[in-house]
Amino acid sequence: MLYHPSAAVEKTPSSAGLAFDPVAFAVTDTGTPRLKGWWIPATQEPGQRLLTVLYLHGQNGNLGGTVDAVALLHAAGANVLDFDYRGYGESQFARPSERSWRQDAEWALQYLAGTRQIDARTIVLDGTGLGANLALEVAAEHPELAGVIVDSAIADPTSAIFNDARAHMVPAHLLVQDRYDLDASAAADRVPVLWFGRADAAGAMQEPQAYKRIAAQKMLVRINPAGVVYKQTEDALSRWLDERSR
Repeated sequence: MLYHPSAAVEKTPSSAGLAFDPVAFAVTDTGTPRLKGWWIPATQEPGQRLLTVLYLHGQNGNLGGTVDAVALLHAAGANVLDFDYRGYGESQFARPSERSWRQDAEWALQYLAGTRQIDARTIVLDGTGLGANLALEVAAEHPELAGVIVDSAIADPTSAIFNDARAHMVPAHLLVQDRYDLDASAAADRVPVLWFGRADAAGAMQEPQAYKRIAAQKMLVRINPAGVVYKQTEDALSRWLDERSR
């Protein structure tokens, strides 16, 4: 009810003209990688503090649907690690859950630190949809990171489960452990936050309750559907990432 993974990865960064390396990490005791994804390197300018973005996609599809989003991050001058959670794409099969997603994100951070030798202080988490909830949750546990980007976070993701008629036939609140508590993660966050929200047709958007709970440096960007959404997102990303790289 909450997760909708797909196995076939139908699009790669090459479709956006991006050079990338397929990567596999988080190996089992037998040497089998649990997670697969893409490493998309940026070109570093002399004297530049190069940032690396760990991209956490949403609950639907797989990383094949993230090409446009990671192309924006690359255009803003950042390295990007984009990967599939277990149960998605070509990563190891497993039933998705909040616990497994958290572990997968931790393995990705360990890969960046251990294999890529990247300083945690130059890593930014970027999540969309349920991945945005995850990004804020992980960031709350890692105050050493450079920042977190929250795009279209879901205020009450488990309503998709508990409001389903089928959930009334079983003790769903006891069986389902996932919560993705956005308010709690926001209150615990200590790294800079860039928060994207979608305005309505009239251009209005209420300040999210979770956003109000963030005590760290924060920036709220209202994306107006009447405007050029791609350009709005690109401009905000570039400005915010530039501040983090100084």
